[in-house]
Amino acid sequence: MRNDNDELVVISWNIERNGRRRGTGDETRERAHRLMAVYEPHIVFRQELAGAWDNGKHDLYEEAEKLGGLSAFMATPKDGRSRKPVGVMFDPRLFQMAAHNDHDLPWKQVCHVQVRLRGCAKPLQLASAHLCHFSPELRAVEAARLTDLADHGRTALIGMDANSYPHRVADEMMTEPLDWEKVEDPVHYQQRTIERNGVRVPDTRPSEILTGGKGIYTDLAHHAGTALNQPTALKPTASLRRTDQGPPQRIDVIVGTPDLVPALRSIEIVDTDEVRSVTDHAMLVARFGLTEVHRILSAVP
Repeated sequence: MRNDNDELVVISWNIERNGRRRGTGDETRERAHRLMAVYEPHIVFRQELAGAWDNGKHDLYEEAEKLGGLSAFMATPKDGRSRKPVGVMFDPRLFQMAAHNDHDLPWKQVCHVQVRLRGCAKPLQLASAHLCHFSPELRAVEAARLTDLADHGRTALIGMDANSYPHRVADEMMTEPLDWEKVEDPVHYQQRTIERNGVRVPDTRPSEILTGGKGIYTDLAHHAGTALNQPTALKPTASLRRTDQGPPQRIDVIVGTPDLVPALRSIEIVDTDEVRSVTDHAMLVARFGLTEVHRILSAVP
C-alpha cells in the first residue's frame, strides 16, 4: 500500500499477547505480520511483545525481518513487572542508529530509540509505550516521563496504548461516549476512572499531560480528524471484541512534537475483521511526507 517514494510510513499496534493467545498457534502471528507488511512500514511501534525475548529474541527479530528487514529493539521485562514489553523497529536503509534507552518505570518500561534520518543533522526520538492498565496514578507518572523526550527542543514520535481517553471529548465524533453506569466490568470501571469533584469520570490525565496545555505533543489522529478533514482518523481503536467494557474507545495513539505536524499526511485506523481476528486493538498507520520530514530534521540541533 506504500507506493509513494516520498512517504514515511509509521505503524503502531498492540497485538494481544503477541499473537499467542490461548488456543492459537503461529498462524495468528503470521497473519499479523502479513497485515503489517502490506504497508511496508519504515517505523513500527509495538505493544504486548509477550515472549519475544525468548530464544535470543527470536520472535522480535523474526517479525522485524518479515516487515522488510527492520532493525528491532525492545524493553526486556524485569522480575515482578509486566511480561508484555514494548518495542521499536525502524528501516536501517532510511535511518542510522544513534542510541537505545529503556526508561525504567514501576510497571512497564518505555522503549526509546534515537535515530538519524540519513543526511539529517537533528536526531529523531522514537518511543513505544504501553501505559499501566491498572493504575491511573502510574499512567500519569508514565505520561509525565514521556514529556522528557521532547525536552530541549528535541523532535519525538511516540506510539502507545494509553489505556486512557482523549481529553478533547467534543472532537471524538467517531466514538460513542462511555456510560459508566452500563459498564459491566467493575474492575475496568475502577481502573479506567478517576475522581474529580466527588464524581467518577474517565481518566484523561495522560492525554492532558501529553497533548494539553501548551502542547508538548500533538495527538496526530486528532490533528488528522480536525485540521486535515479525516474524521475516520478518530475511530475507536480498542475493545473491538469485548462488550462488557462499554462501546469501543480510542485509547491507542501516535503523538509527535509539533514540528512534525506539517509533515503529516494521514492517519488510518485499520479495524478489519482480519485485524480483529488477531487482536482487540486496531492498527494505526500514519503517513508523513518524507521530503518534509527531511527538511524538519535538517535543522542543526
